[in-house]
Amino acid sequence: MAERYMPRLFSVYTEKIVPVMTREFSYKNVMQSPRLVKIVVNVGMGEGVQDIKLLDSALDELAAITGQRGVITRARKSIAAFKLRKGMPIGCRVTLRRERMYDFLDRLINFTLPRVRDFRGVSTKSFDGRGNYSLGLTEQLVFPEIDYDKVQKVHGMGISIVTTAKTDEECRVLLESFSMPFKKE
Repeated sequence: MAERYMPRLFSVYTEKIVPVMTREFSYKNVMQSPRLVKIVVNVGMGEGVQDIKLLDSALDELAAITGQRGVITRARKSIAAFKLRKGMPIGCRVTLRRERMYDFLDRLINFTLPRVRDFRGVSTKSFDGRGNYSLGLTEQLVFPEIDYDKVQKVHGMGISIVTTAKTDEECRVLLESFSMPFKKE
């Protein structure tokens, strides 16, 4: 029987992070320690309304970055000021779980974030109050998987990390244990 693939960050989580967090927050059971649920990568492309090819290229870039094909998001309601009708394509997103989630987080922390220009760390104020964390990138070119010559339009993306943590403090400790580079304030 073939051995199942185990991401590097997942083995770090089970072997090192869970025992430390169980001691630090005095959990009665190791299953109480927070864990990652999913990572959602979202690209909003308002220009996709006029040119659908931009949206297709963003979808291809998102697939190259995450290793999983995304879905096109559509407008939920019409907004006349933006010449937007309900159901028009306005972006794309990918929801990562299990192995792909850990691989993406590993690449984000160790390869992508250090490539951001003038990077001093991610904000400590981007927690939502329920143990989840969100960050935004201004351009997709910081990912090493993107070929600069094939980019049609530079766009940003939002990355949401959803955890089972009950508080922001638990989530911060979990992400710091994964070596997330937070700003020193």
